[in-house]
Amino acid sequence: MAQQLTLLSLLIAHLFVSGVDSTTFSITNKCDYRIWPGILSNADAPALSTTGFSLQKGETKTITPPASWGGRLWGRTYCSQDSTGKFSCQTADCGSGKLECSGSGAAPPATLVEFKLDGYGGQDFFDVSLVDGYNLPVLVVPQGGVGENCTSTGCVVDLNGACPSELRVTSDDGERVACKSACEAFRQPQYCCNGAYSTPDTCKPSSYSAAFKNACPRAYSYAYDDKSSTFTCGSSPDYQITFCPSPNTSQKASQGGQNSDSTNSNCSTNNEPLINSTMVYEGAALDQSSSTSPSIAPSDAIVGIVSLTLLAAWQLF
Repeated sequence: MAQQLTLLSLLIAHLFVSGVDSTTFSITNKCDYRIWPGILSNADAPALSTTGFSLQKGETKTITPPASWGGRLWGRTYCSQDSTGKFSCQTADCGSGKLECSGSGAAPPATLVEFKLDGYGGQDFFDVSLVDGYNLPVLVVPQGGVGENCTSTGCVVDLNGACPSELRVTSDDGERVACKSACEAFRQPQYCCNGAYSTPDTCKPSSYSAAFKNACPRAYSYAYDDKSSTFTCGSSPDYQITFCPSPNTSQKASQGGQNSDSTNSNCSTNNEPLINSTMVYEGAALDQSSSTSPSIAPSDAIVGIVSLTLLAAWQLF
């Protein structure tokens, strides 16, 4: 009996400690419209408590993933339910026909946030990927992590406005809602890094992926864009994931721990800027006078700056 009580005490202590150290994802919608995040766990990882949900403007949902969880999440837009009850979205739909994705991934184009918690060396690995195209700006900020490469990442500019016509996706009413990857648009090996182009030596950046990289230097732009796009954190930090972050939030995150905001105070600054400086500083300067402004979506002036910069980048190649 005494031995059983001892084992029970150890188990309770273990569960208590595990609960204290568990990672949380705080997912916030700062878009001017409703979005529907979706989540897909890796094949070797348990499913989370939810695989799809709705977030109104300004709303936050917190999820606690299991230890060593791996998977991806994204934001769906322009979602609706038809007369038969079938749920679908015009961008990043997971094809389940329901609010929950239930084991299905995002249909490209979609901006992806990818995680592997407690991976090699006990570190978290995470990235934001445009390999499957782009539909929403997103920012990932680790909170409480340590390591030389523990810093914010994301793609926080609106790429839809500057998307070239051959990659453009429009809504039913003609609004630009997503931007395809070159792989999705053209289905050619040199863009998809397959066939004869299936190695880092043979698959190089294209003019399209280079334009994505120019706009969002820390985000994956094509399959072998690992060196400047994968980030790691030790000590099991929490993660703030923000869709449509405001210019001020983006600028603070791009400065790593060198600001009064404590969300990234234990993380070192990565050498790559969060976004192209001609976009972040000219855009953020428009909103410097009001850090608490409720206006979250980029203004027309910011979108214009981004569009002109990206169009120039695409035309250079």
